[in-house]
Amino acid sequence: MASAPGEVPSHFLCPISLQLMREPVTLPTGISYDRAAIIRWLAAPAPAGGRTCPVTRVPLPPQPQLTPNHTLRRLIQAWLASLSPEAEVDDDVAALRGPVPGAEVAALLSDAAAAQVEALKRLRELVAECEDNRAVLESQDGVFDSLSRVVSSADACSTAREEAVGVLASLRIPEPELAGVVARHSNLGEALTAVLRSSNLKSRANAALLVRSLSEAAWPAWVIGLSQELLAEVVRVVRDRVSTQATKAALHALAALCPYGRTRVKIVGAGAVPAIVDLLLDDPERRVNEIALVALDRLCKCAEGRAELVAHAAGLAVVGKKVLRVSEAASERAVRVLRSVARHAATPAVLQEMAQSGVVAKLCAALRSEQCGVRTKERAHEVLKLHSRTWRSSPCLSPKILELYPL
Repeated sequence: MASAPGEVPSHFLCPISLQLMREPVTLPTGISYDRAAIIRWLAAPAPAGGRTCPVTRVPLPPQPQLTPNHTLRRLIQAWLASLSPEAEVDDDVAALRGPVPGAEVAALLSDAAAAQVEALKRLRELVAECEDNRAVLESQDGVFDSLSRVVSSADACSTAREEAVGVLASLRIPEPELAGVVARHSNLGEALTAVLRSSNLKSRANAALLVRSLSEAAWPAWVIGLSQELLAEVVRVVRDRVSTQATKAALHALAALCPYGRTRVKIVGAGAVPAIVDLLLDDPERRVNEIALVALDRLCKCAEGRAELVAHAAGLAVVGKKVLRVSEAASERAVRVLRSVARHAATPAVLQEMAQSGVVAKLCAALRSEQCGVRTKERAHEVLKLHSRTWRSSPCLSPKILELYPL
């Protein structure tokens, strides 16, 4: 039976409070509750038989996992958005129809600035609920500085710092604000290094997103002063495959930092090249391939980066494999990487490996392919012409490939 206009659908109600769920979470039993209600239930003294699920009465472990039910929350938000302004609803429903009042957000921010974990968690939850809440928080005076102060504070506990990083990572921070944050909190890099070392994968992902924002703003003094430890932790996010979002953020950060020569060498020293090659070997999604090849292209602009690439047993082969296989953008970057190696690191062993691993064949194919742009074809032609004497006489190239080889 359909609900009357303004009447809350029964599956949107928390089984404990019987009110519309603000933040639905699911127990291991598969039943969803409002987070606040189930936390109160779990905090109450356990009966003699042990803690059970309120609905199914199935026994629960001492600290059951509360999994956010994002699908249900989106359905609730869509239902709220569909209500007409004239619809008669209960007070608890009306409170959820619009953004959180600015005064409430300001009070939470004041508590959050004092490194109160619950206030920081609540801010993060509000931002995740809807775009309007995020805009309300972003409009608060000093929000970015207050949260950055928590991140860099030696007095804040690790949980508070991680929650503050999570809030900052979800906000749109204007470049002038980023500049101010970096200028006023000189130990921010050290603090982010600690969060990147956390055992909490979500915290590591949020820290990678924040490092990306800071890196893309790219103030020379801050970038050049980045520690080897921070760069190593960003590389470790790529290596550990924390999440697709975190991997993209870490790759973006590395690519943004590469134009600074000293920092580029530090990134290579942190193991970025083998980490990116191993990532490419796993054949990730298209966008990850493209960003990884951008970062690798920039790293190969220095001798140290090229040396790491040719030293990897699969380095040249996997880059050649991406030509004509992923996208036009990936092909362009892959050819740029191969051009850097061919121009500056072309030892006899490297040239032989490029012929044996199919790199030369891919370059020949790129010349005739409509999937490659003019500049990519020009670079491929340059590489083939540069070492034509070696490769045209190589037994590794089949007659069919030699027919494609440019004169």
